Amino acid sequence: MLELTVCSLLTILPDYLFRRFVQGKRIGQEITFFSVWFELRWGITLCLLLTVSLITTVFYLHPSTMAANSVFRTVTILTEDIGRVAEVYVGVNQRVTAGEPLFRLDSSRQEAELKTAEARVAQLRASEVRGRADLARAEADIARAQASLRQAQDEYDTRAELFELNPDAVAERDVETALVDVKAEQASLIAARAARDAVKAQLEAEIPAQIATAEGELQRAQTMVDRTLIKASTDGILQQFALRPGDIVNPMLRPAGILVPDARVVGLVAGFSQIEARVIKPGMIGEVACIAKPWEIVPMVVTEVQDVVAGGQIRATDQLIGIEQVAKPGSITVLLEPLYEGALDDLPRGSNCIANLYTSFHEDMQAPGVGGLQSFGLHALGSIGLVHALILRIQATLMPFKVLVFSGGH
Repeated sequence: MLELTVCSLLTILPDYLFRRFVQGKRIGQEITFFSVWFELRWGITLCLLLTVSLITTVFYLHPSTMAANSVFRTVTILTEDIGRVAEVYVGVNQRVTAGEPLFRLDSSRQEAELKTAEARVAQLRASEVRGRADLARAEADIARAQASLRQAQDEYDTRAELFELNPDAVAERDVETALVDVKAEQASLIAARAARDAVKAQLEAEIPAQIATAEGELQRAQTMVDRTLIKASTDGILQQFALRPGDIVNPMLRPAGILVPDARVVGLVAGFSQIEARVIKPGMIGEVACIAKPWEIVPMVVTEVQDVVAGGQIRATDQLIGIEQVAKPGSITVLLEPLYEGALDDLPRGSNCIANLYTSFHEDMQAPGVGGLQSFGLHALGSIGLVHALILRIQATLMPFKVLVFSGGH
């Protein structure tokens, strides 16, 4: 309507003034409702053409969108396992800090597994102590076998020497018996050493491996017990948290609630039409009017323009995707930050806003080789952003009345 009014001042109004005051035609006589089109046809046609051209130029060079939001993230409170709630430590809408306990699941089964793992570790530790005692006993058996072997060897050497000097002094049978005793003691020594090596193998390899396995099971059991206590992952406020002792929590079907992290609004995310992709650049100045901040215009600056359009996103599935399924045009995602620090501190997270961006031709006008006519044209293109700025201010002025009175929401 504003563009139509401006264009009519350049077309229809001069046409009417010429016919009224130059040609002397009067309203209601020569100029009637039925003769308006015939009398002002050139003015009306030119007005419509200028209006369409002006609207197109304004919206293209100075983009606008109703889809600007102060987006924020939430943390879903989930358990890693299915369980029944045993205790609840917080309430709804309560502010919590990182690491603060929220609730605890029933841990009787996990605690029983933990005690079993602890008993297994203690048993293996006792086996290690018993193995050291067995090793000491095996060393003693080796020493005893070595002493017996020396004694049997000395007995055999004595009898063998006497038999060589005087065969009648010692019976040959006694010499053979002494030799058999030596071999028996040698076998006993080998058996004692084998027993010691077996005990050493148990102490150095088998029992440590069993202890490491048992300690791993103990750590796993302790982790399972710790997982029954759910804590806050960050500072924030609990929302939709209505757990009570006895409730079943399922990570796949029933989350425990939502945690909204503490954060202030530092910027907005806006979606603009794809046709404006070549116009919107980082550094552009803009303005926003938010429902939560009525009658207030906040100057903004474009900090980032997303180089992908979400409407074209695909992911691998078990079916081929036809291009017509993703042919709906998506929007250009733009990140906006306030031009002045703290301008959005009192804006609630998730608020909806109207955003305008303004194209500046200042650098183009200052470029060498730009003529006066071209500079005037660039200045005019930049100046028509005033139309959009005025429209935004009209929207901001009427926003409270539209929301509170004419929307029917109250």
